[in-house]
Amino acid sequence: MTKPCIICVAITGSVPQKADNPAVPITIDEQVESTHAAFEAGASIAHCHVRMEDGSTTSDPERFARLKEGLEKHCPVMIIQFSTGGRSGAGAERGGMLPLRPDMASLTVGSNNFPTRVYENPPDLVAWLASEMTKYDVTPEIEAFDLSHIHQAVMMKQAGLLPGKLYVQFVMGVKNAMPADKDVFDYYVRTMERLAPGAEWCAAGIGRHQIEVNEWCIAAGGHTRTGLEDNVRLDRERLAPSNAALVERAVALCERYERPVASVAQAREMLGLRAA
Repeated sequence: MTKPCIICVAITGSVPQKADNPAVPITIDEQVESTHAAFEAGASIAHCHVRMEDGSTTSDPERFARLKEGLEKHCPVMIIQFSTGGRSGAGAERGGMLPLRPDMASLTVGSNNFPTRVYENPPDLVAWLASEMTKYDVTPEIEAFDLSHIHQAVMMKQAGLLPGKLYVQFVMGVKNAMPADKDVFDYYVRTMERLAPGAEWCAAGIGRHQIEVNEWCIAAGGHTRTGLEDNVRLDRERLAPSNAALVERAVALCERYERPVASVAQAREMLGLRAA
């Protein structure tokens, strides 16, 4: 298979702390340094959250602006994807950074259960976030935690409510949500091919499922996500020393399945993004 594989690195997220793994980048400078190493290792998309100095999560647009400035300086042309996830804020606060015009932003189009709470994405908020992405020319990455989210994303795209090319990520392995199950994965791939031929898709495996989901994606011709947001370990005995180490592991899988790793230029072309 010769289709290039886009590797996304989720550099910090909202949950992991240095107590879980000292390599988790918290400050803006740490995130820029960690992303630069992952970029050099082969990642073409940086999925970004921002934190307060104490490690708590926030949607502060000023911090997102500082992170974007640092990434543009040290990781030129890399695709910058901001998170609009619900752990960092509520309501319109979740989209407050979209006027900064990142290349992409995450968008979850429906609600689901998380381990200890409901991840709420009511229709009016989803519609508003999508309209803000359209306004600021930001391509959404649909984060699908449930089969209904794939169907909803396709419907929204067909109705002209989502800007850019449709790109759907299956998030697998979150407790109380979509399991990391190969039969489920295969069905989701078939669903994408049936409902949205020509769309691009990827998947993220949470915790110990990261490496197996990476392999499923790469073997099936999709794209993949890795990084310390989703998983802080290399294996049961070892912590991951960096985001770059997790990217290198995905690159090795690409080599095993004879998939070239997508350059940033190739990733931008496949996803229909504007030039850097």
